[in-house]
Amino acid sequence: MTSPVRVDAAFDLVRAHVEAERLPSAILGIATAEGTVAVDAFGTDDLGGSRRRPVTVDDTYRLFSITKPLLGIAAARAIERGLLSSTAPLADALPSFGAHRDDVVRLRHLVSHTSGISEPPMDSPLPPREELLRRDRDFAAGTMSRYSTIAFEGVAALHEHATGVSWDAGVTAWANEIGATGLTLDPETAVSLPDAAAAGLDLERFTATRSPGAGLFGRADDLLRLGTELLRIHGGARDGILKPATLDMMLRPLTGDIPRLDPYPAARGQDWGFTWNLRTRAPGLIDRDTYGHGGWAGTEFWVHPGAGVAWVLLTSRAERPGVDIDRIDNAIVSAL
Repeated sequence: MTSPVRVDAAFDLVRAHVEAERLPSAILGIATAEGTVAVDAFGTDDLGGSRRRPVTVDDTYRLFSITKPLLGIAAARAIERGLLSSTAPLADALPSFGAHRDDVVRLRHLVSHTSGISEPPMDSPLPPREELLRRDRDFAAGTMSRYSTIAFEGVAALHEHATGVSWDAGVTAWANEIGATGLTLDPETAVSLPDAAAAGLDLERFTATRSPGAGLFGRADDLLRLGTELLRIHGGARDGILKPATLDMMLRPLTGDIPRLDPYPAARGQDWGFTWNLRTRAPGLIDRDTYGHGGWAGTEFWVHPGAGVAWVLLTSRAERPGVDIDRIDNAIVSAL
């Protein structure tokens, strides 16, 4: 690890979690608008039996729900081009959706977890599009917020309807512009997730869904490049993957003071923007000027525009007692 800034405390926290076996492995990386300033890897990958290998900073991990804002960027680019609107009804892309509902589910509801679509298991044996069309309503669109992965099948459908290309091709297009070439639905190898079954997930069946809300794999470098790009845009760069006004639109809170249902109750202190988790009221953070997303197996990606820093944590454990992400975030922000 080479770093011109003092971020030792954050790396020490992550190393300690791996040494205490709270995490099997981890990669922590930190970036500014100039690029990556520090990255290191800890722990081993379980290859089965007694076989293990040390992880490296170039390893690929399952990103799970970090996929959501990556798709969100593709959808926002379609809005930028005048091909899509945040008020577009899902029925524009899927006319049979909502036949049993007396409300209208729009793109802004899908990206902010306010669509009211009842959530199926992530490893449902049915294709995601079929699940989306058959789900019941939990609540009227826009009246409450409950975290939803199936809603992003609707985001994918609207993106494809507007642009004529698949959601993952839309992600690949902007990712290639910044050299984030490791983002994929089809990795040759990825770090294992040994406790998936114990946590209730059929990993093989889930992977086959190619979920637009949780299906991407990637490397720390891919997300660090994205962090650098977003910080450049915050600094006024107009040659980026998004225009500054478009990024501002994505960070506009869409949930306000409506009720929050589990697993993100009001006590968590966050709002939802256009696919981004806005931790503007998080009680445990030093700097609340932050947005990003986490993933089911412990992946984290967060950007602090005011502090000028973005950071990535890749790991692979569904159950992580004792791992406090806010402590890592605070150590990074304080160092910079």
